[in-house]
Order: sequence, then C-alpha cells, then structure tokens
Amino acid sequence: MPKKRSGGGLSPTQQAAKFLGVSVLAGAVLAGIALPAVGALGLAAKGSVESFDALPANLKTPPLSQRTAILDAEGGTIATVYSRDRTVVDLKDISPYMQKAIVAIEDSRFYEHGAVDLKGVLRALNKNARSGGVSEGASTLTQQYVKNVFVEEAGDDPTKVAQATQQTIGRKIQELKLAIQVEEELGKKKILENYLNITFFGQQAYGVEAASQRYFSKHAKDLTVQEAALLAGIVQSPSRYDPVNDEAEATKRRNVVLTRMAQVGDISPAQAEKAKKAPLGLKVSKPKNGCITAVNDASFFCDYVREVFLSEPVFGKTRKDRAKVWNQGGLTIRTTLDPQAQESVHQSLKDHVNKSDSVAAASTLVEPGTGRIVAMGQSKPYGYGKNETEINYSVDHAVGGSNYGFPTGSTFKPFLAAAALEENVPATKEYSSPYDMDYPSPIQTCDKPWINDSGYRLENENESEVGPYRLKEAMAKSVNTYFVQMLADIGLCPVASMADKLHVHQGNGDKLPQNPSALALGSVGMSPLTMASAYATFASRGMYCTPVAIESITQKVGNKQKSLEVPKSTCSRAMTEKTADSVNTLLQGVVDSGTGKAAGLSDRANAGKTGTTDERKNAWFVGYTPNMSGAVWVGSASQEVEMKDITIGGVYHPLVFGGAVPGPIWKDAMTGALSGKDSPSFNLVDIPDGDKNKDKDKNKDKDKGRDEDKPDDGNNGDDDGFIAGLTNGGTGDGGGDGGFPGNLIQGPGNGPGGRR
Repeated sequence: MPKKRSGGGLSPTQQAAKFLGVSVLAGAVLAGIALPAVGALGLAAKGSVESFDALPANLKTPPLSQRTAILDAEGGTIATVYSRDRTVVDLKDISPYMQKAIVAIEDSRFYEHGAVDLKGVLRALNKNARSGGVSEGASTLTQQYVKNVFVEEAGDDPTKVAQATQQTIGRKIQELKLAIQVEEELGKKKILENYLNITFFGQQAYGVEAASQRYFSKHAKDLTVQEAALLAGIVQSPSRYDPVNDEAEATKRRNVVLTRMAQVGDISPAQAEKAKKAPLGLKVSKPKNGCITAVNDASFFCDYVREVFLSEPVFGKTRKDRAKVWNQGGLTIRTTLDPQAQESVHQSLKDHVNKSDSVAAASTLVEPGTGRIVAMGQSKPYGYGKNETEINYSVDHAVGGSNYGFPTGSTFKPFLAAAALEENVPATKEYSSPYDMDYPSPIQTCDKPWINDSGYRLENENESEVGPYRLKEAMAKSVNTYFVQMLADIGLCPVASMADKLHVHQGNGDKLPQNPSALALGSVGMSPLTMASAYATFASRGMYCTPVAIESITQKVGNKQKSLEVPKSTCSRAMTEKTADSVNTLLQGVVDSGTGKAAGLSDRANAGKTGTTDERKNAWFVGYTPNMSGAVWVGSASQEVEMKDITIGGVYHPLVFGGAVPGPIWKDAMTGALSGKDSPSFNLVDIPDGDKNKDKDKNKDKDKGRDEDKPDDGNNGDDDGFIAGLTNGGTGDGGGDGGFPGNLIQGPGNGPGGRR
C-alpha cells in the first residue's frame, strides 16, 4: 500500500500523479474522447464513470435561494426570512471593480480560455510537483460555478453537500463536461454574473449583493476597488479571510487581490498601492433573518404566515414541496397585518401584562366580512430564552399554537344563544334559572342522548343569581343555570351544528364534544383566532369568513418576477341576519351594563362577552364593533396557575375574571386599532327587558374578596368541580409551554368553564 504523509494526506508522488491525471483528463475533455475508468496512471476512484461520453451534459440549474420579504398591508417590512441570504442582481448592478477583482484572483485567463484552462492545469501541475504539495488549483470560474450549482441544489442536506464537494475523479470529470455545456450555452458575461450571485462570501451572505450589504451596508454596484478586492479575496476561504473576525488576515488577502489586479492590468500599480493603504472600511450590517426580528411584536404573526404557507396545498402538493418553495425564497409576501392595529395590540399587551408575569396574554384582531387578520400578539415575546416562547398562543396547534387551545368559559354562551334563536326560541325566553341545580337529563345529542347518570350539579357565581331570567339579563350577567336550561330545551345537536358553521373547534383541530360542559359553559380549549373569527360573524350579520393572513405573493426566480396564487377567505352564511342582530343586541348589553362594562368602548357601537374558567385558570374577553372583532385570553399556557391573589402587569388582583384583565386589554387594543376609522352602527332589535323589580342581593360572592362596588364585573362561574365525570379520556401531553400538564384531563369537557 502506498505510504501516506504524517498528516494523513497523499504523498508527493501521489499528488503529482493526481494532477498529471487531471491534466490528461483535461486534454481528454478538450479532445472529446472517451476516457476509461481505469487508466495507466491509476485514476480509479469512488465516483469514477465508465466513460466521459456517457456522462450527462445537461446542467439543471436550480433557482437560487433568496431572501423572502414579509410585508404588512401597507407595504412596510415586517421581517426578512431566508434559508440563504441572497439577492440576485444583474451584472450591470455589480461594480466593475468587483467583476475585475474576482476574475483576477480566481481565473485571470477567464476571457481567454474555454471551459477548461489547459495552460492553467499544466502550470498548476508543475508548481505543485515542484512544491511537493497542493499549492495551486486549476479550476476555472466556470468549473467553480458548476460546483456551486451542485452545492446549491444540495441545500441544507449534509449528505448531499458532501457529495457535491467530494474530491473524486468522477466528480471532477463531471464538472469538466458540464463546464463545456455552460460555456456554450451562457457565454462569459452570464457565467460571471451567475458566479457572483451564487458564491458564498461568509457571514451568512450568498452572492455579492448580500455580501456588499453585510460588510459595507451598500449595494454591490457601489463597491470601491479596495472593497471589491476584499470581497473577492474572501471567496477562497470565507472562514480564514473573514474580515469581521480576523481583520489582519483579511487585509493581507485583500492586498494580494489588489496586487493581482495590477499585474493583469485592471488597475495601475499606483492605484493598487493607494488601495492597500486604505483601511478595510467595514460597516457591518448584522444578519436580520427570521420572524424573531419582526417589528411591533409581529413575530408570531410572521411565524403564522410561514405555517400557513407550509400547510396550504395551493403552494405545493406536499409539505416537502411547499418547504422547498419557502426555502428557495425570493418571495414578497403582502399580508393582511394592519400596522396601526398591530402597534395598538402590542402596546396594550405591554401596558397590562409583563413578560415576567406567571401568566401570559394573547390577542388577535380580525376584520368582519373579509376574514383578514389585522393584528396578532402576546405578552411572552418570541424567542428561546427566559420568559420567551416559540408557541403562538393565538392559533391552533397545527399552525404553531398550543396543544389544545384554552378553555373559553362563558364566551361560548353567545354560540348557544345563536343556535337557540335559529331554532325559533324567542329572544325573550324565560327560564327558572335557580342558583344551583342538577344537570338536566337526558339531553339529546346528534346521536344518542347525553345522560347525567352521575348526578352532576352546577351553580351560578353568586347566590343572589336566582331566576327567573330572560335571555337579555341572563346574557348580561352570564347566568350558568339559564344557559344549561336553554341547552336542555333545544338539545346539543343544534349547538354543535352552529359551532361547525362558525368553524368553532378545539385547538388541536377536533370537533367539540357533545356534552353540556362544552356546549354551554366553554370547557374545552380554543384559540383566540378561532374565537375572534367566530364573533366576527355576529358583526357581519351572520356571514362567517375563514381567516386569512396573506393578500398576495410574488416570487423572484433569477431576475424574473411571477405571481403565486394565494388562499382566499371563504364566506358562508352561518345564521340569519335577524339572529345575528339579536345576538348583537344581547352582547351590547354585556358591555353597557353587564359583566363586560369595564371593557366597553365609549365612542362607537360595540359588543362582547366575558369568560372565566374553573379555578380562574383562564380569563377571556371577546368583543367586536361592526368593522373589527378581537379576542383576548389571559392565563397560564400550562394551565397550572390559578389567578387568585395575583399580580399581573404590576397590578394586584384578588380574583381575575374576564371583565377585569382581558377586558381592558381588549378596550385599549381596539381603541388604538380603530382610531381615525369609521364608526358604523349595529342593526339592533327590540328585546324587552325582564322584571327589573326582582329583589336580588348583588353583593354576595361565594368566592370571597369580590369588589362589591363592581357587582357586574364578570366574576361568575361554577367552581364546584362537577366536571370531573364529564370528561371522557382526553389527556394532556406532559405539560410544558403551550400544552396541558399531564395531570390535567383534556378532552370533551375539561373543567367546568362557564364563568363570566
């Protein structure tokens, strides 16, 4: 066996043989003759081919991956994302100094030779043989370009990258033949342009435009001679000649390039000497890649846009296909995000909840009638450190959200009311609504009846809440027993059907279970986006529109632009206009004088509903105006924090409920988002009030510590643990950020919900 040098490389004899072989190969290529896989010089190697002529001669150049810009609805940049930071530019937009510098140092005879520089091969062979090592290569710019194409095609797959760069005779032969094809088809100028756009310049910069921006914060067309020489010098070894981390080594390399430029006549010796004395002049722009860099807390919206892209078949048949398009980049994605609304949501969350608090808050705003998501934010910033998270609390698990969403409590009650109104239950319907009662049984589902065979009971928040009540007052006060009696009256199936029409589903994508806890008291988890979109149906007089985040997409492939088809909102009638108008009237009463009074807007028509779940682990406010709908959730992502005797945003709360913390967040967010916008009115209906003379003690609160000066601030619920037997087997996945802990049952009917 031939001996290797102590460093493990080839011996001088082997190196000489290798380069002699390359020269013979080059000659064979130029002659266009077949080359056996095993020759007299012992060139057999893994990856060799049987003959040169048998090699494919068609280089399939993949589109170069580029930056993707995610824009808001007004064209402002939200974030820039990329797998490789590259902006493809025409040769005319690259400094002549840059063009000359790269040719001078990498292939000074570029315009004189063909695809293979036989003279250069022989010169390298001679020099390497005399030095006893490999001190000079012989690849032309065209051959380097071909190799870079293979690397680009390999993407981030380490195995494919290794194959694209392996030092085998077979791969070298293939590069040689493909280089001939490229020279014939593209010509010198296009090859140079392509090379400068594809090659890696270190510091995550691919292509000369990105490199120019990274190191000098300027366009490639504006590079000076010394700046061009620096970039050209980096190409040979981006890590060794990195000017950011080793200025001295980078300076030496730059000066080598300047000397070479003078030697080949691109610049005068005097120009070269002057440039060598100049400082590097770095003005480094740090990479700003990914949704983590998004403005105004829009990181989660940015990530949602990415998840939508990867999940929508319109962008590719499979997720792998869609990921390939996303990673290729070059996209300009115009989104639905309203910068005014986003800033308002961001500021409101920041004002009311600290990122270090033991609980978090999330808010989403959508436009009724269009489904456009105009704002999305949360109190825990996007990130990987302490008090940060990658989980988007506003959306479903399938698009980056929590495992199950969060129980909604009494914010579900308007869906039940809408179902009842659609079943011709009058808006003045009265039920006895006792303080506490057994769950009615049986209650008809879409299949077999639900039966309360374990004697489960429920109660209202206050002992003073004793009926009879009509719907209007029951909604304003969020009386649990009223809505369970209504549910027993119409059955579970109409409510399940209404939920389907409103696209109301669990955060994991499952349909709602058909039991009283889920379909009257909001005991299962949902996302703020789901709730905001469903309530927008009331604002648009019964038309539900699927949420959308993307307005348009253009894709840059090379230097050409094309438009991509994007998913559109689909609108469908979920209820009659009369039903929607009736619900609007009912929910306007909630913010006028009911549990949501603290959240009400004073300058425009608005409506909404509070919700607080069992043990105060979740608090909600979902509300809307005729032209905007929004949902706010506050709670622990792991569902482990009971919001009693708690400080949130620097404010102490003996008890948290929907009207107290989420309500003011919603109010401030909506106020800023709607500032300067139209103020349309609802189409209200006349719903007579009930008996206003009924004597009720409004100051009793079984939970103790309620502010008696605010009897209607939303502290209602059914905190008696009855729901344990209503669940049927769903479980958490061990807790963690965004999921239910392993000891918390999550399935059809987790937790009683139902609080105001």
